[in-house]
Amino acid sequence: MIRVVVAEDQWAVRSGLVMILESAPDIEVAAEAADGEQAVAAARRTGCDLVLMDVRMPRKDGIAATRELVGTGTDVLILTTFDLDEYVFGALRAGAAGFLLKNVDADGLIESVRVVARGEGMIAPAVTRRLIREFAGAPTAGAPAERADTPGDRSDPGGWERPAASALAELTPREREVLACVGEGLSNRQVARRLGITEPTAKTHVSRVLAKLGLRSRVQAAIAAQERGLAP
Repeated sequence: MIRVVVAEDQWAVRSGLVMILESAPDIEVAAEAADGEQAVAAARRTGCDLVLMDVRMPRKDGIAATRELVGTGTDVLILTTFDLDEYVFGALRAGAAGFLLKNVDADGLIESVRVVARGEGMIAPAVTRRLIREFAGAPTAGAPAERADTPGDRSDPGGWERPAASALAELTPREREVLACVGEGLSNRQVARRLGITEPTAKTHVSRVLAKLGLRSRVQAAIAAQERGLAP
């Protein structure tokens, strides 16, 4: 059973999300939260698998809440708008497992939660190209840039260190193929089909790629693949 905390400050939207998630036989809504502080407290109290996190919330926004939760064993799936809230860049820096559009349909919402719960990253297709373009155009590590903690600052939206060419050179040919697939936004299952390997093997390769490159998420790996020309 996948246990989820739903964090959304608008009651009507939150209720709709809860209703959709609870219609799935393998998902349980462990708690609801109306702001970031409640989301962090609920995640710690319930020991949930992931938090479905709105970005703009009172008291503590979704980015600050994500930063607190990353590393505790609780994944965060960010809810954003098509226009890409600039908070989303902070979410990537904080280590969010994925980004989901608020206009997602019921089936898409449920499957996204399942994907993240399996340990994979998830980016809504409509967001992927725009998100990668934003990061690919940002200054690389070591270049002068202002802090990215403040919403609206796009000088260095990621705030993370891009892997050096030497790190990429340490990847095996298979790992480079896997990185290229991640750069296209493929899930572990899709990577397995593309490369003719099993899904657990694909997952292992992805984990090794992240470790070798010093990255925290598949989203960062996708951006690295794009920047290095490994993915279209």
